[in-house]
Amino acid sequence: MDANRNDLLGELARDAALERSEFLVRVTEQLQRFLDENAGRIAELGGMTLIDDEPDYLSIAPDMTFRSRARYQDETTGEWVSETEVIESASELVELYNPADIFASFAEAAREAAGLPPEPTATGELLETAGISPEEAVSLDSTYAEAADSWAARRGAEEEGEEGEEGVPESDVAAAHRLYDLALTYQERSQLSEARLIEQFEASASLLADKLGELIVIDDDDERLTLQPDGHLTAEVVPEEAEGEWRRLATPEELVEFYDPTDVFGDIADALAEAYPEVAPEMDDVEEDAEDAEDAGDAEGDAGDR
Repeated sequence: MDANRNDLLGELARDAALERSEFLVRVTEQLQRFLDENAGRIAELGGMTLIDDEPDYLSIAPDMTFRSRARYQDETTGEWVSETEVIESASELVELYNPADIFASFAEAAREAAGLPPEPTATGELLETAGISPEEAVSLDSTYAEAADSWAARRGAEEEGEEGEEGVPESDVAAAHRLYDLALTYQERSQLSEARLIEQFEASASLLADKLGELIVIDDDDERLTLQPDGHLTAEVVPEEAEGEWRRLATPEELVEFYDPTDVFGDIADALAEAYPEVAPEMDDVEEDAEDAEDAGDAEGDAGDR
């Protein structure tokens, strides 16, 4: 195989791994900042259940630790077993959950606690009902930026005491309402951050991907993710509510609605390693070590049987 091609593949795989690491650092800092700013509110609320959708469960305690429940089927007995794991840091949490989903869960939990109505979406029907034409609707980017600016301005006013009695919530409902607004803002900022990260990767990958042609990253019954020769990522998915109808995702903003960039970059590296094993020889070493350990365990078991 052409050595230059292997070098390009190796560079692309390394870029994906680096982008993944950088993304995890950035979203961890963002989540930690959100938690620090709301530690008092969460403690006053006595903790919150963020996800309670069997088998998925996630909650945050007043001491700011998380509880996550995993459910799996025991291969020996065939019974379903549930295990609860304590997650003590934001860095652990973003390894397990999409950051945008975390913020969305905070927003939803706070909305329910405050007794607020479901969050509206900017569908064509809703815009028409409100008397707003599609041409008059603002872009997602500007909406997110305005929401973030609005929160920052309100937060600054609170810290300076300009809002008087409104600076500190007087009830758990008021605290939940504030937390709801803040969670939505951070969710939006997280989505923007994720989209920009994918854009940065696409720009870096453009020169390398051209040498490889189309790379199929995921090809499942309900999703297809592809790295195009120009470096852009495209996907096709079947949303749960679409009743089998495929939806094409052609922009970073559309991609982050369904994909966590952390998983995307890891999947790209895995696809490259699978297609060109020589670009990730350490993976072969890991697999060989695992096989050797398994063989050694089998040998010990045989000796014990004798």
